[in-house]
Amino acid sequence: MYTIEEYDKEKSKVLKYILYKKRSKQEIKNKFYNTIENEMLDNIIEELEENGYINDNNYIERAVNEYKALNNLSLKEVRYKLMSKGIPNELIEDYISKHQEQMEEYEINSAKTIIIKKQNTMEEEAIIQFLVKKGYKTSNIRKAIEMLDED
Repeated sequence: MYTIEEYDKEKSKVLKYILYKKRSKQEIKNKFYNTIENEMLDNIIEELEENGYINDNNYIERAVNEYKALNNLSLKEVRYKLMSKGIPNELIEDYISKHQEQMEEYEINSAKTIIIKKQNTMEEEAIIQFLVKKGYKTSNIRKAIEMLDED
């Protein structure tokens, strides 16, 4: 068992880590699993979840918005990035299915941006293969090409 003082001290460390940058539950576990006793860490995480400091759904929302603003990614890459942060797959799939249209539109626009960047140096088929390797859906690649042809 542990004392209230030890608990508060460790909770402060975890809180500081979270407040510096929002983290997923798994990121917190990975960071502190060697330094904080497991039972205490679980209790700290549970308390911080109850108080709204840790929320994987909010984390997904923020991360996806950040990816949209900064990167051109396929939906597969977005999923992979979230999974690498320890977000449970069912939460990721829930988010993507609830925001299906936005996510598809984002992937099409990302593909369009990449096509524009690469069209001077690569043939269309090579660009399509590049996008497919990055995880873009073929249907979204075709839509992006159609949109560019219309412009």
